[in-house]
Order: sequence, then structure tokens, then C-alpha cells
Amino acid sequence: MTSLAVEGTAEPASSQYSVSKILGIWALAAVPMGLLSWVVFPAFSPDFATDPLGAGVTRILLLTIGLIWLFVLSMIIVRKEEGDLRWTTIKRRLRLNGPRDPKTGAARGRLWLWTIPLLLAIIIYEIVARRYVGNAWLGMFPFLAEPTGWGMEAIFKSPEVLETIKGAWWFLALYVVHATFNTFLGEELLFRGVLLPKMEGVFGKWSWIASGVLHGFYHLHQPWGILSSVFSGFLYALPSQHFRTTWMGVIVHSAQSVYFAFLILGVVLGLA
Repeated sequence: MTSLAVEGTAEPASSQYSVSKILGIWALAAVPMGLLSWVVFPAFSPDFATDPLGAGVTRILLLTIGLIWLFVLSMIIVRKEEGDLRWTTIKRRLRLNGPRDPKTGAARGRLWLWTIPLLLAIIIYEIVARRYVGNAWLGMFPFLAEPTGWGMEAIFKSPEVLETIKGAWWFLALYVVHATFNTFLGEELLFRGVLLPKMEGVFGKWSWIASGVLHGFYHLHQPWGILSSVFSGFLYALPSQHFRTTWMGVIVHSAQSVYFAFLILGVVLGLA
């Protein structure tokens, strides 16, 4: 991989984060999500056995609140560092620009074509490898197994729930909001927008690996998927660092959300 310290595109060394600051921001993201999942959700959720849709909706709502907090946290950090929240400031600080040539730092429209193999890579990972990675993780730490009814998949395994959400456009809208903050305004904006550009002073060209690890272990709210999220985090962070644009991570991360959105759309329309 070509060095990313390109003149005019690399962050000044003086503005880089220390390890303690990186971990502090990570904790501000991970701990609230963990509390919402393991403290608030059990306290307020209906019983999955008697009300699977109510339990699923409660979990989605709570995790969406946590993801909205990630967006707020990102804006707080940008405001504190840059002094304002003008679009031009946000765009520059969070690398919401087009992809740049790793050698010259110049914007190159054709670099968007890299999204095609990247999307294929994440699809192959999700379909072929993710299950084996997850099983290996739970083989080492079986006590981290997912509780019954905590995953999105559980909703689609219940014929009663599928029948209930036919015509329920509010459910699709809820998922779209959740997915938007998950794959863009929440996780990607914080991990690849706020953190990744400021980690090179500590991790250098291996910042994408550190970003993937942080992203994986941020998932305290679903620890059964930590190792899987580490590997998917690599696929989000590597192109974002290499092409110095957060949009690459957003596009790759959004593949799963788009799939579920179409799946839910089919259920709402009564096609499933």
C-alpha cells in the first residue's frame, strides 16, 4: 500500500490524537451503547416470547438513540476543534470529499470505481466468511452468545411478526433512520471521519487496522459479533484511509443496510 503521508492531504503531526484521546473518544461511543443494550433494554423491553415485535422495536429504538449520540459526539468534537459547524468545516474535517489519488493527493473521479470491488468484497465476507468468524469467536467466548430475540434476524423468523408488519410503513421508516445513523451519521462519521484522520500520528500506515479493532470492540452492545465487526471494520477503514475520504467507508458499510431495507420493504408490501 502506498504511503498516505501525501503533501497537502495528510493531517499535521501537531493535530494528531494521543492514544489516551483515541481511547477516550472510543469509550464515549462504546459505553453508552453498552448501557442502552444491557441495562436499559432489559429494563424496558417487552418479553420476546410474548411480544417479539415490541421487543424488536424497543431494541431498534434504543440503539438508534445511541447512534444519534455518536453523531452528536462527532459534532461536539468538530465544534471544539474547529470553532464552528459550517458545512465547509465539517466537510474538510471529516473528509467528506471525493477520493484522492494516494500518490499525488489530487481528486480523481475514476477512483469511485473502486467501490465496485469493495462492495463485492464486503458481500462475499458477509455471505461466506462472517458466519465462520462469528462461530470461531463464540467458540472461544461462548458466554458472549446472542440472547434470544436480540437480533434483527429474529423478527423475520416469526410468521406472526411478518404478518403484523405488512403495511407498517412506520417500521420501514424506523429502520431507515436507524440505518442512516448506523452506516453514515453515527459509526462512520465518528470512526472514519473524526478518529481515522487523527490516528496516523500513533499508528501511521496501520491506522486502518487500529480503526477496525476499535470499531469491532465498540460493539459492546452486541459482543457476539465483535470479531466479525473487527474484520468488516478493516474493509470500511482501509479504503477510507487509502483514498482519504470517509465516503468509501460509508458506501461499503451501507451494503448490509440496503439489503435489510429492501427485505423490510418486501415484507411491508406483503411480498415476503
